[in-house]
Amino acid sequence: MNGRRLAGDFQVVVRSYVRNPVALFFSLIFPIILIALFGAILGGNGSVSTPLAVENLDHNSPASQAFLAALNNTSLVQITMVNYSAQNFGVALGNNGYTTGLIIPQGFQANYTNRTPVDVFLYTNPEDASDAGIAESAVQGVVTAFNLHAACSTCSPILGITSRNVGSQVYKEIDYLIPGLIGFTILTSPMFSMVDVAASYRKDGIFRELSLTPLTKAEWLTSRILWYVLLTFISAGIMIGAGIVLFNAHVQVNAGILPFLFAGPFLFVSLGMLAGTVAKTPESAALIGNIITFPMMFLSGTFFAVSLFPSWLQPIAHVLPLYYVIDGMNQVMLFSNATRALTDLVIVMAIALVFFGLAVRFFTWRDE
Repeated sequence: MNGRRLAGDFQVVVRSYVRNPVALFFSLIFPIILIALFGAILGGNGSVSTPLAVENLDHNSPASQAFLAALNNTSLVQITMVNYSAQNFGVALGNNGYTTGLIIPQGFQANYTNRTPVDVFLYTNPEDASDAGIAESAVQGVVTAFNLHAACSTCSPILGITSRNVGSQVYKEIDYLIPGLIGFTILTSPMFSMVDVAASYRKDGIFRELSLTPLTKAEWLTSRILWYVLLTFISAGIMIGAGIVLFNAHVQVNAGILPFLFAGPFLFVSLGMLAGTVAKTPESAALIGNIITFPMMFLSGTFFAVSLFPSWLQPIAHVLPLYYVIDGMNQVMLFSNATRALTDLVIVMAIALVFFGLAVRFFTWRDE
């Protein structure tokens, strides 16, 4: 083995690697982004306190007040008193961004005083294992303390916990995950493809050839949008069908989801084209696409509910376009909240129109 040849070839490898921004991104920058994102999401700010919406139906009786005071003293939950309908409490929690909630039933004090078994109703979101675990630990601890205080040699436990889900009694983890996974495909497929197409078509002279045809820039971009809309409908259908058939998912499939399956690809095809337009080479286009896409993957509620994020990170999530796509589908498929879904749709369409206009404005068939 010749050391000079080995050293010379090693220099070639190093130079080719350093000159490849995509390789540098995934080897050096992407790990930093991952640790920063997961650290920010899961590390929090040192506090493990979970927001807990409470409905006290026992008219603020002394026993119920003592129960809430003990729960608050655990420092595990932040209690917010709410006034929702008991029949639709789980749906109301989801509509208002809560992942945990508690109902203290009417007659709580009378039952506790008379040593008659009574349950409090704890609502958790199966998608938010962290919040659910903290709330369950806090409530179970207080229930245990109250039972020990009232214990006697012949008594069975008085207080118990009935667990229910945020959104609906029948919802489970897969139901909350399906809208996020659909949003994930809406983001990644158009973005990664369009930034590559924009840069490679320019490099290979395909745009120059297209400039000689009657095809306009808006028409070319619209045809790509229509293709990814069709692709999104197919992939969403596959995921929803697989979730229902294989995992007995209980998502609501109705016409309300259709506008998001159109608006989402419209937005991200336009954004991908805009990102590819400002890049000069396929390598730099891929780098720009990754920088835009990866934070949005993890901070928009795709895999983790935004309510799980630290308080300082949640406003950042609300700036990202994908958040409104996923939140809108959640409102349609899980919570039947047409008003909030319509608000999300308006925001997505407004952003999409801006990006479409900018992409058409700055996209040119020929480089100057």
